[in-house]
Amino acid sequence: MIKDIVVHLSTRAPEDATIDYAVSVARAFEAHLTGVAFALEPFVPPSLGIGDVVPPDWLDEERAQAQAAATGAISRFGETARRNGLAFESRLLESSLAGAGELFAEVAARFDLSVMRQAEPGKAPLEELVIEGALFDSGRPVLVVPYIHKAPLELGRVLVCWNGSPNAARAVGDAMPFLRRAKVVEVVIVLGESGSSDEIPGADIGGHLARHGFDVEVERLTAIKGDVTDTILSHAADVEADLIVMGGYGHSRLREFILGGVTRGILRTMTVPVLMSH
Repeated sequence: MIKDIVVHLSTRAPEDATIDYAVSVARAFEAHLTGVAFALEPFVPPSLGIGDVVPPDWLDEERAQAQAAATGAISRFGETARRNGLAFESRLLESSLAGAGELFAEVAARFDLSVMRQAEPGKAPLEELVIEGALFDSGRPVLVVPYIHKAPLELGRVLVCWNGSPNAARAVGDAMPFLRRAKVVEVVIVLGESGSSDEIPGADIGGHLARHGFDVEVERLTAIKGDVTDTILSHAADVEADLIVMGGYGHSRLREFILGGVTRGILRTMTVPVLMSH
């Protein structure tokens, strides 16, 4: 059951469609929605020497800009939530860039689901840190929305990426509220490039989901040139999937996040929203 959702509010996107997506998710589940925006501490370049002094005026100006950006994001969120008749609240959190992921994870742990915008290539890494922090350390599912995505929540066809792992099993369990609203649930099993393996442990997940009353299809794919990420995203485009469900792989060691190859690839090149669990 999803009744309490948190969304990370981007402070760099004047028209952040992720807010609209999060609102549509909250409406679908009649859930309370909380928006969180970060006012980051000024980043002082490490190139400055020990004796160098950062001008206080510059620090004050940077802090003021960060506060204004966070306040603006919260204002946009509030207007959208109010317009859609949602129960909502917002929080402005102050943090260093390095500590933002850990702080968001602490917040996300108290919600059923966190929604966030995909990190844009070449931009500051705040979104990436927030996604990784929530994925590894909140114990809750994360729903990542492509930064180019404009549509609200749609659940015509949901792809469930299955490999029999504990992370995939957790993702299936966490995604049940979404699967119940899907018209078609498609289980995707990506075989090795040779396609020599006919069975993967737990491949009867299709039968398990069918016993829950879902209209289930099972598709076995051979990895395109060994690239699992491209295989999944290419298939998602071919079948016009609305959501991908998958386990998130990797680990957090001393807050240095190390993503698994497929997880990293999906987060960088995703074309539809992805629900991940770790």
